[in-house]
Amino acid sequence: MAQPKVCILRAPGTNCDLETAHAFELAGAVAERVHLYRLLENPQQLQDFQILCVPGGFSYGDDLGAGVIFSRQLRGQLNDALCEFLRGDHLVLGICNGFQTILKAGLLMDRGLSQADDSRLEQDLTLTWNRNGRYTDRWVRLKVTSDNSAFLRGMDEFDVPIAHAEGRLAISRPEIADQLRERKQMALCYWSPQAAQMAAVSGDPTQIDLLPEPENPNGSLANLAGLCDASGRVLGLMPHPERFLFATQHPQWTRKGLRGEGEGIRIFRNAVTWFTEN
Repeated sequence: MAQPKVCILRAPGTNCDLETAHAFELAGAVAERVHLYRLLENPQQLQDFQILCVPGGFSYGDDLGAGVIFSRQLRGQLNDALCEFLRGDHLVLGICNGFQTILKAGLLMDRGLSQADDSRLEQDLTLTWNRNGRYTDRWVRLKVTSDNSAFLRGMDEFDVPIAHAEGRLAISRPEIADQLRERKQMALCYWSPQAAQMAAVSGDPTQIDLLPEPENPNGSLANLAGLCDASGRVLGLMPHPERFLFATQHPQWTRKGLRGEGEGIRIFRNAVTWFTEN
């Protein structure tokens, strides 16, 4: 396949679709911005794409909570089309509000999206208000903590910006964290030199103590910034890799002597090469 096609699925309130489409195009894909209402009119058009991306923003104004309304439309009217999409050799990416949406739609937890499955993990897992109670906009450092994700191949540590108010990953039962860890779904953690020292002792970056703010900007469980599904073909993350496509976008690019591409584009390029190299 020469160029995979990407569906950038936007809804009322989405405001990062242009940047995300640009990121995929720079990485070598053909990106098309598709409004949710057009997909609702013809759900089968989703099968024309190889990658589905739900970008960031404030879908439906976050009126009932971040990503809630958007996720219900994915789980309801689009459920059959998404089930068919996920059963194929396809990829799904959710960024910030898109992460909130695909998590609450069940896309990270069971690839079948079976309405009869009462064991869906998203019933015990949510993205809720930052522990500081505020919208937080800053740069963070991330550590890749799973070798299972198609989007994170060959990546280890990288900087990226965040911008969210509801990014704290929380669980209802402690054993859910063990389940995520066993399935290699803990994809990305917030990181710092302090975290690296603790991980050197524990041997597992996902089992170190909760980092303080600003290293962990929202108080997320296990310092998590992103999750993948058990297959590695679905990834959700709170930070915005589409905002670090060029070295000059980093606030310290001159001090660090950064040149060329930003580290964020590697996520999009990994998605593209999943199809062009496999």
